[in-house]
Amino acid sequence: MTTPRLPYNELSPGAYQGFLHSKKALEKSPLGAGLIELINLRVSQINGCAYCTQLHAGLLRQRGLDDAKIDSLAGWRVSDRFTERERAALTWAESLTHVAETAAPDAAYQPLATHFDDTEISDLTFAVALMNAFNRLAVGMRI
Repeated sequence: MTTPRLPYNELSPGAYQGFLHSKKALEKSPLGAGLIELINLRVSQINGCAYCTQLHAGLLRQRGLDDAKIDSLAGWRVSDRFTERERAALTWAESLTHVAETAAPDAAYQPLATHFDDTEISDLTFAVALMNAFNRLAVGMRI
């Protein structure tokens, strides 16, 4: 762990509290904490946030998720350890994380309707956006 560049949570407490409020709201989502943590870990892997990958892998292990599944997340597309529901969520999460390249295509969005209702899709989208924001804070401020 490095020394943070700035104590952003102290310098911008209102903004930081807004992020935490969003996180607490998502904890009540019908998506379930397990899926949200899986998404958080994958987004953090893509963004190269060492702090967040360690945190979310640890939280998944605390929830009892199999180590082999956690360890194979980076290669989920070729792994048989992930359900179709998880695959749809991971496809969407990756698409949004790489939005400048993908523009969130229909091919990534449409499969969601098979596995999630509208509220869950909305919550999933917020969860991906929030994790990307937290990753940018952590990487940018060297957390």
